[in-house]
Amino acid sequence: MDFGRARQLYHLIAHNQRLQARRHPMFERNLAMKIFSYIFIAFWALYLVVLGVSCYYSFEGTALEAFDWVDGGMIWFLILDFVSRFAMQETPAQNIKQYKLMNIPTRFMLNVFLLRMGLQPYNLFWAFFLVPFGVLAVPQFYGIGGLVGFLLGWWLMFVLNSYWYLLWRTLMNRRFVWIAVPLLTFAALVYFGIFHDEKNTWLFDGTAYLMRGFCEWNPLSWAVVVVLILPLFTLNYHYQKTAIYVEIAKTEEVRQVRTNNMTFLDRLGVIGEYMKLELKSTVRNLVVRKQFITGALCMLMLCGLFSFSDVYEDMPFMQIFVCVYCFTCLGVMTLTTIMCAEGNYMDGLMVRKETVLSLLKAKYYFQCLILVVPFLFSLMPILEGKITWLSALGCLFFTSGVVFPFIFQLAVYNDTAIHLNEKLTKAGRDTKVQMLMSAAALFLPMLVMYALVNVLGSKMAAIVMISVGVTGTVLHPWWLRNIYNRFMERRYRNMDGFRNSR
Repeated sequence: MDFGRARQLYHLIAHNQRLQARRHPMFERNLAMKIFSYIFIAFWALYLVVLGVSCYYSFEGTALEAFDWVDGGMIWFLILDFVSRFAMQETPAQNIKQYKLMNIPTRFMLNVFLLRMGLQPYNLFWAFFLVPFGVLAVPQFYGIGGLVGFLLGWWLMFVLNSYWYLLWRTLMNRRFVWIAVPLLTFAALVYFGIFHDEKNTWLFDGTAYLMRGFCEWNPLSWAVVVVLILPLFTLNYHYQKTAIYVEIAKTEEVRQVRTNNMTFLDRLGVIGEYMKLELKSTVRNLVVRKQFITGALCMLMLCGLFSFSDVYEDMPFMQIFVCVYCFTCLGVMTLTTIMCAEGNYMDGLMVRKETVLSLLKAKYYFQCLILVVPFLFSLMPILEGKITWLSALGCLFFTSGVVFPFIFQLAVYNDTAIHLNEKLTKAGRDTKVQMLMSAAALFLPMLVMYALVNVLGSKMAAIVMISVGVTGTVLHPWWLRNIYNRFMERRYRNMDGFRNSR
């Protein structure tokens, strides 16, 4: 293929990718969601800018230069970036199907999609942190050229991380057990490079030296990264070639499922049966399982950052943000689509009277049990003295008694079934009500706790939150019955929506 033809096809594919979202028939309906997404991205961008400036002044005057501390902690940035790509980055095999009917060689398409994977805008997201930090820390030692090398070096590291993620993500699509390889690799680097021996700083020193080479435009630093990127690009090419066939042929392996009867829930009767359904849905259905895993990773990341760093030491609101977010995020992520999974078989649920009420009770009890997970994560900041036991209990009971009743109201209005075994980003389309309710469920508790702490003090604020939360938890039969009655008034409208969206 000559260069002119290749260039023309590259621009055609790039143009089609930019228009992909607009071609979707649900584009107009999801305009509000896109606006909300832009606001959310702007919030995190501003947060990273503030964090970058704060990091510079935190490390200024220490034994090492500020950029050495950030460069030496590169492994943490790469881990966070790797985890975040599960929600943001798709594999080329998922986008290449529509081009197979065109007279375009598969080899060329694979190279184009892999090249665009390295040039995707998400690889620049951490620039919101690195640019303000680099502007303050680097030019005084290496000038403007050093700053450019610093930023380009970090960008190449995220491109490398993109291909590293893509390799294992492709293998995970076929066997989920492959997730153990990148997890064990990162865990080994962190353990042997940081925690194994206090005097062993090879990982910190190595990444700091590598980034200094970028600032000095040392050819060796550039060669090291390029040498790592090229084999990953080649491996991805071969694995994506196989993945394209699997995606087009829709080959599926049927595996024998070992059932667990969970007889310990039989004593709860019908509610116990629906709790079994909730547990099995979380374990087996791709969308529900990924919602749970994503929420758990967010909680773990924030608790670890809050516990073992001083980033939020002088930011009272951010301390409250972390405490409240860890207890509410998992419930909000899973309950925003409450009844949407059941929308796939809602006709069967409507056969017996008050079946939906039993289902709602089972969901509430299951979510209350799941609160044990963020409480265990909160033990890290509690043991480090960052928050108190009362504050953690206040957030726990406030979530079960106030946040859950609030977000459960969506059971009345949700009328779109989600596709349980699609990708999380393609399973369903959030409505305006879902977006507003989830945002309110996340941020209103933070504002309430912040106001109570400033007015009553942290101890009394926690006691008030515990009291209100316990009251809402005890009254759950009343407000669940109210939700059920309102749901039954809209049942035909909701069932029509569920049928049309299956």
